[in-house]
Amino acid sequence: MIYHRKFVHPKSKTWVVFVHGAGGSNVVWFRQLKEFKKHFNVLLVDLRGHGKSKPTSSDEDCGYSFDEVALDVIRIMDHLEIKKAHLVGISLGCIVIRAIDKLAPGRAESIILGGAIIQFNKTLKVLIGMAKILNSVLPYMWLYRLNALILMPYRKHRESRNVFIQEAIQLGEKEFAKWMNMTREIKSNLNEFLKREPSVPVLYLMGDGDHMFLPMVAELVKRQVNAKLEIIKNSGHCCNLDQANLFNEISIHFIKRNSVKEGLPV
Repeated sequence: MIYHRKFVHPKSKTWVVFVHGAGGSNVVWFRQLKEFKKHFNVLLVDLRGHGKSKPTSSDEDCGYSFDEVALDVIRIMDHLEIKKAHLVGISLGCIVIRAIDKLAPGRAESIILGGAIIQFNKTLKVLIGMAKILNSVLPYMWLYRLNALILMPYRKHRESRNVFIQEAIQLGEKEFAKWMNMTREIKSNLNEFLKREPSVPVLYLMGDGDHMFLPMVAELVKRQVNAKLEIIKNSGHCCNLDQANLFNEISIHFIKRNSVKEGLPV
């Protein structure tokens, strides 16, 4: 069972589950935890191979899939008897959340996707191809630092970039390689998500400086009835860190408005 931390609110019946991205851990939500705990029950997870979710002996020599990673989160929710929750993700964690919605429709009350990855453009495809080639000759952290610099290139993104780099150091080369191999299935997953409407209301939170992914999200939202886009100014790919106060305010308002368990004021 993957590592998790739960924080139970004395009155609220509403649960919020946070899902980090590749190379991160539950630590990347440190600027959300205090504020969200004031309103909701909170569940933080470390995806397999990340943070304190160390790989088991059976995982050592086999790869992962997004469906398997999503099932890990569903099992934790089952273990804690969380029947429904609002799911909040960042970066590649957004793909995990969409996989949860596919595998267990009805478990999400709403979905919030920050720095969402919904499609690969030509630039990203080239970068991933180069990373796969270079992974055999260069230390994985060189590749991760380069990737972080490309996604978050500006000086004002330095702090969030450093947080993700520090977290990735704990990932290790073997786990990095497994997640890198998962890029093979990302295309099919993303194509499915583009065609299929989410089962619940979805809020996309994107930084105005998220040059790689914002244009594609903006186009997608135009085609999806159940989706809404909020652009956070002076923010990059990791908008939950760059502009935490705005991220929290918008997210909490959205969750309260879409909570069916209790008539929460907005």
